[in-house]
Amino acid sequence: MTGPRSCPLVVRLGAAALAVVVAILVPTSPAWAHNTLRSAAPVQESTVSSAPTEIVLEFAQELDPAFATIVLTDAARRKVPTGHAVVSGAKGSVQVTEALPSGTYTVAYRVVSTDGHPAQGSYPFTVASPDSSAAPIVGTPTDRASAQAERGPGASVLAAGAALAVLVVAGAGLLWRRTRRR
Repeated sequence: MTGPRSCPLVVRLGAAALAVVVAILVPTSPAWAHNTLRSAAPVQESTVSSAPTEIVLEFAQELDPAFATIVLTDAARRKVPTGHAVVSGAKGSVQVTEALPSGTYTVAYRVVSTDGHPAQGSYPFTVASPDSSAAPIVGTPTDRASAQAERGPGASVLAAGAALAVLVVAGAGLLWRRTRRR
């Protein structure tokens, strides 16, 4: 039998469960606590018709110039010569010091925002230059899969947060059923 006193308990349990779910899911948003890559040139996973002479990465937060690393590698995972990383506000860039033949390349970065939060990741792009006389540099499917895996845990963190939220709601439901039986 439910009385007037059980209704506020149910409301309190529901509010507590909602507060827990919000507290768990909100911090998983990368834009709130950590720096993220906003844009890149060359664009992520793009195909460009002429080889870039500069790699430019723009982040959501201002970067610490002392802790910015941008590396360019070819499909065989050999480092392509570049200048040192130059930071201006939320942008980091490197000059490509050699002409790039046609092929797939990976930009890898590790930066630290001025508030101390690190961000790292990588992405591929392809040069398909009709003027290139050099043989294209090609990678294996394993190389491309590992580049995809280096992007970070975004989806897995969100899935773990959702699973935890389901557990919290289920626990609150069981607790509510138990209090109703009394």
